[in-house]
Amino acid sequence: MWKPVQNWLRSAPITDPVDRRNAPVMQLLLLCYGLLLPLNWVWRILARGALPTEGRMIILLMDVAIAALAWVSIAMIRRGRFQPAIMLFLAPQLISLGIVFFQFGVQPGVIDPAPTILPLVIAGLVLGRGALWAVFGLLMLVFGIGFVTDIRADGSDVAAIRSALLNVPAVLISHLLITAVLDRTIQALRESLDESITRSHELQREMAERERAQSQLVHAQKMEATGRLASGIAHDFNNILGVILGFASQRHQAQPGIGDRARADGLEESLEGVEIAARRGAAISRKLLRFGRHDVARVESFDAGHAMEELRPMLRQLFDADIQMETRIDPAPLPVRLDRSQFELMVLNIAANARDAMLGGGRFSISAGRVQSAKRGQCIEIGLADTGHGMSEEVLRRAFEPFYTTKPADSGTGLGLSVVRDLAENAGGTVEVVSTPGSGTLFRILLPMAAANQGDASLAPATAPETTGSI
Repeated sequence: MWKPVQNWLRSAPITDPVDRRNAPVMQLLLLCYGLLLPLNWVWRILARGALPTEGRMIILLMDVAIAALAWVSIAMIRRGRFQPAIMLFLAPQLISLGIVFFQFGVQPGVIDPAPTILPLVIAGLVLGRGALWAVFGLLMLVFGIGFVTDIRADGSDVAAIRSALLNVPAVLISHLLITAVLDRTIQALRESLDESITRSHELQREMAERERAQSQLVHAQKMEATGRLASGIAHDFNNILGVILGFASQRHQAQPGIGDRARADGLEESLEGVEIAARRGAAISRKLLRFGRHDVARVESFDAGHAMEELRPMLRQLFDADIQMETRIDPAPLPVRLDRSQFELMVLNIAANARDAMLGGGRFSISAGRVQSAKRGQCIEIGLADTGHGMSEEVLRRAFEPFYTTKPADSGTGLGLSVVRDLAENAGGTVEVVSTPGSGTLFRILLPMAAANQGDASLAPATAPETTGSI
């Protein structure tokens, strides 16, 4: 039951963050004034069986007016006018005190001190230091009116006047101390809030800078991987150009005396071969351009097995001819959710390290399938294994450390595996590595399995069933 009321109190359309936090408490206070003041007088009248005396009737009317203005203040807060509503509530409080003190004077032990303290607290906490000291000055004026009433009531009796003025220092000092403490406390709270806001802005700037640096690092790693692919791609394009030139040269090999129809069929066949070869070259170019683009990360859902199948030609270009490549991809859908180019970058970085570890030839194995993780539930596991020289315990311990590398200064930045770890963790996954000197290395990338309705990217199954073989 309290939750809907709490939500309603917080739903006032107030823009200032401090006022928005104070609004629920102030609305509760105003509700208490709007309800309890009239109920208090009804209780008194019923208990005594008679209306208040003429002197108390003024206080009754003032309390009714304060209760009515409390409801008006609530309506103003609900419309987003928070500070004017609080001012409207405080003004009749001070006016009421002035009227009561003018009529009855200052009567210690009879006058309730709460109506004099509450305006100070509300003004200081809600309206600020300036309003706090303004209310303090008005309260001193109200007390002055009460002391004048006491003096006038005592007439010319000097002893009575002295008795009336006896409470002046106590009232002045007590309210001054309360106001000073409130002022210092409010100032400390405001300074803490300002520091918190400043730190929040600095943190936001640092996070934005970190994201920009991360984006630039990922792009630099893409460019590094693209450079590693360059020789293989150039070789592949050279083969494509050779095919195109071969088909184009067939126009000179037509036997004399054949008919126009046979010549046309031969040319059509040659052009079809040229088209197929050109399409293959265009596909390689598109893949390379898409991979090397410096775009903002675009998170999408896609099939990891299908992505690995599409990435296989690029991986083949990365390895020398004496390195075999094997794949074992589960034919079931393997949905993951992250930026696809970052997924490809993780695989290419690990594959590039594997290539450098197998300078004398070897085998690079790729696997993809579903696994059950005790901590993360259903996951997609990408396994990347090589038969290279492996890593020692020290190297294994520092493998994901930024800028750590065992390669020569001109052969690597030491950021590849660090980027792999960051990208996997940003996607909610992990990277594990197992390696033994002389026995190769295995990287296991665990990524959360995406829900079927996440994203709008195609989750097509892998293009081929589970296979085991050399490429």
